[in-house]
Parts: sequence; C-alpha cells; structure tokens
Amino acid sequence: MTPDDVTTGLAAERFVSMTTFKRSGEAVATTLWIAHNGEYLFVWTPAESWKVKRVHSNPRMTLTPCGRFGRRRKGASPVGGIAEVITDPAVVHRCAGVIARKYGLQFRLVTLVERLAARREKPRVVLRITLSR
Repeated sequence: MTPDDVTTGLAAERFVSMTTFKRSGEAVATTLWIAHNGEYLFVWTPAESWKVKRVHSNPRMTLTPCGRFGRRRKGASPVGGIAEVITDPAVVHRCAGVIARKYGLQFRLVTLVERLAARREKPRVVLRITLSR
C-alpha cells in the first residue's frame, strides 16, 4: 500500500483514534473526525483541549481507524506521524467547512450541543497531520 493509499484510506474513515503522548510517554487515545483538504489530513478540535497541549509538547502521534466510541477496527494497524497545531483563522475556517461537508447533519448537531453546553462558541484549531513515510 502506498503512502497516498494510506492517506486516502484514513481520510475516508468516519472516525479515527488519535493517540498522542504525555510528557511521561503515556499514550492517550481520543476518537475524532478526520478529513483531507487535498493537501493534508487534519482534525478540527477545541483549542483548549488536552490533545492540543500534548501535541505542543510532543507532536508524535498515531491514527487508527475506529468506530464512534473508539473501538479500534479489528486488524487495523496504527499509522504513525506528526501533528502540527494550526491556529490561522482562515485555515481553521476552511477546514471546518471541509468537516461540515463530510459530516453534514451530525456536524451541525454536535456543534450546536457544544455551543449550548458551553454557552459560547469554543475557539478551534486544526491539527495538521503528516504521516510517517
């Protein structure tokens, strides 16, 4: 399987388990939506999330296809890479549009619930993912 096949395959997934690493080296897995904007894979996440803090201190991560609740797909192998935090509002907005198109009504419902629960819109960032080749 070529690196482009891996990227395309991950981009087509509905959910991935993204494992990031604490300073101690302990692995922490989080279930996320994933998309591809033609240039790179990315996830869209709240700026104040722990995964963003972990990526700032250690950009190494892995992605594994999984279900909505994080159960990794049988036989799926983790793919390693590096995540970079992107805060540029134009990039974040453009990537949010890609996520919104991919996830449709689910995106609108989840973001509405988040807004209502937080009583404000949470600032978001993009984690741009470069897979190991």
